[in-house]
Amino acid sequence: MSAISNLGELLQRGAAAAPALRAPGRPALTHEGLRALAAGTVAALNAKGIGRGDRVAIVLPNGPEMAAAFLCVAAGASTAPLNPSYKGDEFTFYLDDLKPKAIIVQQADATPARASAEALGIPVLELIPGEAAGSFTLQGGTPGTASKPGMAEADDEALVLHTSGTTARPKIVPLSQRNITASARHIGTALELSESDCCLNIMPLFHIHGLIAAVLSSVAAGGAVCCTGGFDALKFFRLLDEERPTWYTAVPTMHQTILSRADRNAEIIQRAKLRLIRSSSASLPGPVMEAMEATFGCPLVESYGMTEAAHQMASNPLRGKRKPGAVGLPAGPEVRIMSDEGEFLPQGEVGEVVIRGPNVTAGYEANPEANAKAFTNGWFRTGDQGMLDADGYLQLTGRLKELINRGGEKVSPLEVDGVLSAHSAVAQALTFAIPHSKLGEEVGAAVVLREGAELTERELRDFAAKYLADFKVPRKVVFLPEIPKGATGKLMRIGLAEKLGISL
Repeated sequence: MSAISNLGELLQRGAAAAPALRAPGRPALTHEGLRALAAGTVAALNAKGIGRGDRVAIVLPNGPEMAAAFLCVAAGASTAPLNPSYKGDEFTFYLDDLKPKAIIVQQADATPARASAEALGIPVLELIPGEAAGSFTLQGGTPGTASKPGMAEADDEALVLHTSGTTARPKIVPLSQRNITASARHIGTALELSESDCCLNIMPLFHIHGLIAAVLSSVAAGGAVCCTGGFDALKFFRLLDEERPTWYTAVPTMHQTILSRADRNAEIIQRAKLRLIRSSSASLPGPVMEAMEATFGCPLVESYGMTEAAHQMASNPLRGKRKPGAVGLPAGPEVRIMSDEGEFLPQGEVGEVVIRGPNVTAGYEANPEANAKAFTNGWFRTGDQGMLDADGYLQLTGRLKELINRGGEKVSPLEVDGVLSAHSAVAQALTFAIPHSKLGEEVGAAVVLREGAELTERELRDFAAKYLADFKVPRKVVFLPEIPKGATGKLMRIGLAEKLGISL
């Protein structure tokens, strides 16, 4: 598989009659059917003047058509998936920034993206679902001639996403065919994926995690992905029972919600017999990893990913030692630790995680200032702080921009999260900075308790004080029924104090 560097080649891997895309209550789309759909889609886009390197925005609900549109459009053009829950102003911003040649929306979907596209003069293509899961036809647009027709090549742009933009204007991250196929290969190797595997996708498909880890890695291995409407805690176990996937991938908040409902679904878990569970996109507390493995009776593989690396950078091994609280061994690109001055640091020393490899973006679009900061001697600076331990496992200590600066003392929110999560009454914990007039920042924590558990702020602070230096113990703990999350299910540290109205 090492020679595969574009979607056209990758789609050839699956056995013709084997299922590629599945969905509850729908006939499966086979690998042969997916190949034919991709060829037909590329030809249809070419006839509308859209070819290699041209961008097509996609605004579709989670499901098999979104997965298929990503795979088939990316086979001959560049995909720009957008969150379907955006408001009109947000669509206008992103479409104006991306300047796509067309936008795909589902027929009869009254999304505000239509008005934004029309105001910007962007043709709207209507996606009409077929009978098999993911099958579709496109209507609309105007006839034209593509300047670069045919299937995409290795260095053509395949996928373009924005960074989350929590502290600044979102940056455009272009990913090439080579980038995304390399990442799919890395994930398949780490998880030992094969044609007998089926991933239950509960991740949003406008996000790198769902697109690459769930969809592309499954198809690349000749296996299948069962596409759901997204994560629904009330439906998850029924889908697990009915669809019988061999694995699923999710963010920690989803795993924690699943774990909280596991006891009442013990019979389904026993029948399901998952081969593995994968976690990525945020740090998974060690106690949650251990509880998930004990509950499901299979390995939970924590991986480390980000958009600029077409998702995966490191992964705990499927076989061998999985370290709770570590994101594993390099699993695709090279991974090193660098000082502020650009020097590599030895094992055991803390610095910035840097990467380079075939899955890493060549740089942000039209942003020389950001690229100058992001790259040092060909290495991409991730913005994450961490160290490589004696065994070569990567331990993250936090996002550099999320570190809490308490009067000159640096506090890693991840370290405090881990301690708070170890309390038997705590289901979820998120440590964040609270602005402070004298110290600059103080340590705060938002906590969700396990069902039926009782715990006071003083009791939790006393527990934390057994394991943390005094300056790291949260000065303020708020108990919430749910911690605020972003669109992809990530917990949001930055600005949380303001969001919750907390001050000291």
